[in-house]
Amino acid sequence: MSARSFIGRFASTLVCVIVLSACAGYSGYGLKPGVATGSDVIATMGVPAMRWLDADGSEQLAFPRGPSGPQTFMAFIAPDGRLQRIEQVLDMEHFARIEPGKSDRESVLRLLGPPVPQWTAYFKARNELVWEWQFCDSWNQLARFDVLFDASSGIVRTAYQRPALMGLDGVAPFCGR
Repeated sequence: MSARSFIGRFASTLVCVIVLSACAGYSGYGLKPGVATGSDVIATMGVPAMRWLDADGSEQLAFPRGPSGPQTFMAFIAPDGRLQRIEQVLDMEHFARIEPGKSDRESVLRLLGPPVPQWTAYFKARNELVWEWQFCDSWNQLARFDVLFDASSGIVRTAYQRPALMGLDGVAPFCGR
């Protein structure tokens, strides 16, 4: 094998290792519940966008990966400082937990994490605040989920849409799950 060929293969292998390790940090994939600590989670996944401390000493950390990435990961830390679990929360199961008339802004934030700031809108005529998240739907297509807060009535409602997002070749983007 020539030196040039060896260097090319080495560089290719190095790039693959870096990409794979970045993906593991992105989702916290390599972190083991009961073993990893809250500090390990932050060292691996970065600084959380939001965090909540519960009365029992447990903690919840939000790691949104948008607007381009269609995931938000919630890490749950036990009172002893050890990782309990990590959940990807932008899915239909979590969206279904939003209860019209009962859910409020704080409960939605704890459930889904922060919305995409650029897509947050207030509609004065309806006195309604809209938060939006991008996610991968059941058909593995990019979609958007909206939560609408009506300030007049207190009613919370949700909407799901799959915008006509087309890539350069005219094909809808694929989530890659």
